[in-house]
Amino acid sequence: MGARGPGTKPPVELMPDDDIMPDDRLVTAVRVDDDAQYEAGLRPRTLDEYIGQERVRENLHVSITAAKQRGEALDHVLLYGPPGLGKTTLACVIANELGVAIRPTAGPVIERAGDLAAMLTTLQEREVLFIDEVHRMSPAIEEILYPAMEDYELDIMIGQGPSARSVKVPVQRFTLIGATTRTGLLTAPLRARFGIVHRLDFYGEEDIREIVQRSARIIGVPIDHDASVEIARRSRGTPRVANRLLRRVRDYAQVRASGHITLDVAGRALRLLEVDEHGFDEIDRRLLRTIIEKFDGGPVGVASLAAAMSEERDAIEDIYEPFLIQVGFLDRTPRGRVATARAYEYFGLTAPRKDRLW
Repeated sequence: MGARGPGTKPPVELMPDDDIMPDDRLVTAVRVDDDAQYEAGLRPRTLDEYIGQERVRENLHVSITAAKQRGEALDHVLLYGPPGLGKTTLACVIANELGVAIRPTAGPVIERAGDLAAMLTTLQEREVLFIDEVHRMSPAIEEILYPAMEDYELDIMIGQGPSARSVKVPVQRFTLIGATTRTGLLTAPLRARFGIVHRLDFYGEEDIREIVQRSARIIGVPIDHDASVEIARRSRGTPRVANRLLRRVRDYAQVRASGHITLDVAGRALRLLEVDEHGFDEIDRRLLRTIIEKFDGGPVGVASLAAAMSEERDAIEDIYEPFLIQVGFLDRTPRGRVATARAYEYFGLTAPRKDRLW
């Protein structure tokens, strides 16, 4: 491990955190039970109200307007990107802009072909079927979905054995919106049937600040501009995290202050919550420390990293890594994960020189 350079700050000390799981984290982008009752009331209903993701919004505005002018169903839409960025919200906005109902479900929930057939046959003209975690559908369910997406009909088998026969059942022209955090797990035939594909990226601080201020207005808490900037700075570019931090800071302001969120109140609340200026919590620090201390900064394979941290590989790939890579503290190379010089600097360490190629 690298030696501490002169004038650098002392290494950050880690607290024992073996009992911390992804859903226990304040800064997790994954939806937790506490989020559900708040998110519905905070969601925008139109593209004009939707903050951020300008390129996606502009493209969707054109596609939706064209489909409405032609009186046709919108092409099937695939939304992908890290959790917490607003894929479900955007699906609801699309349905609202189209002026139709949305029928939400999730890939793991659809266990039998009959379940999917029942949903598809009850859809009205141009309605939206939203499937979250679309990559987790079984191959048998996908086979039923293909002709429905392409030809708007279902191939249903009636009977068994030699007397079995296939019957084509027409369905209304509908729009499927699929959301996923793992596009690599989508089968090629399914992905090819989506006419509109958009990736949602992490938000910039200014967009997150606007979201914080909008949410504060909705929940009725006064907040200063610089306090909203501070919350946005620690929100990991993720609206779900921003709204969760806002709720916790609101509680602190109510109990320990006058109820008004000032910069000082926000700073004290976030220190109490142990969310630092980068938006890191103990798990982020433990992941970086594990790479630096146990694997000499990397490269290390994700399987080895998961074993060393006693975490699931999927949790590391889907929940922990994306933001650390985005902010430049972690690199994903062909040989494995590598802690960057910024990660060493964060802990008050000097990165070792490595002459080998990654």
